[in-house]
Amino acid sequence: MSGTALLLGVIIGAVVVFSGRGGTPASHDMPAAPRTDSQGRTSAPPWPAPTDVAAAVKAAGLPMLGEEGAVAHFHAHLDVIVDGRAVPVPAGIGVDDVNQRISPLHTHGDDAIIHVESPVQATFTLGQFLTEWQVSAGADHLGGLRAGGDRLFRAYVDGTPVEGDPSAIVLAEHQEIALVYGTAAQHAGPPASYAFPAGE
Repeated sequence: MSGTALLLGVIIGAVVVFSGRGGTPASHDMPAAPRTDSQGRTSAPPWPAPTDVAAAVKAAGLPMLGEEGAVAHFHAHLDVIVDGRAVPVPAGIGVDDVNQRISPLHTHGDDAIIHVESPVQATFTLGQFLTEWQVSAGADHLGGLRAGGDRLFRAYVDGTPVEGDPSAIVLAEHQEIALVYGTAAQHAGPPASYAFPAGE
């Protein structure tokens, strides 16, 4: 093989292996299957965005990218309601401004819109997002809030109750997810839709 052909092969190999800002691997380290549980804080709300973004994203099994992906691109909305009051879903989940890296699953503003912007097609779950947020959840709890007595915990998708661990909910375009903790009366009429801004 000539020196020119060898050099060309090395360059092509580098382009295949690396893409995006900062040399992000082309495989993007997406998990073969997304996590269907969540790990994180077991304290009462509010839950601010984690300070160690990279560690939280790694715990979710997702990569940090040099830029937002465009192959899979959609938005879902998450409401967290505790004893009849909204709990803020903070901006900046999955976003590392200091190192200019971003997870394919993240929030930009404080509107509780979950942005799915991936460079490859993949399945994303609420468990991945909650782990990035570092909030533990299961069939009977959200953070430090546990079902029992007159307090119920349930997830709803588009107003329909979901049984079991809400972490297993697969995210979909323009989905309205509500995590509700409170009395039976406070579970009446959970959010069934969200008015996404034009273009989202």
